[in-house]
Amino acid sequence: QVQLVESGGGLVQAGGSLRLSCTPSGTFFRISMYDMAWYRQAPGKQRELVAAIPPGGSAQYADSVKGRFTISTDNTKNTLYLQMSSLQPEDTADYYCYVLSSWGQGTQVTVSS
Repeated sequence: QVQLVESGGGLVQAGGSLRLSCTPSGTFFRISMYDMAWYRQAPGKQRELVAAIPPGGSAQYADSVKGRFTISTDNTKNTLYLQMSSLQPEDTADYYCYVLSSWGQGTQVTVSS
């Protein structure tokens, strides 16, 4: 199991931007070798896939975030990112990074109208 540490959540007004980061603890797990993903879970709703990125492949996005969110990796920093722009109140949720059946602790994103 991989321990994942997320950061970057917070409170932002509608139309604003945030960048989430996810870094595996320890030095032996390299994100460049695995499928990585971001999920989110809004209050009272099921966890849903937001974006995924395979090693060396094309990213995929949920329809609700296409054109607004960008998933990327920085292999030199061994970090997964989710750049979120044009945020809307419906994007309010806890966001989790995911790899190899392991979840991060989540980071809260709140978008005010």
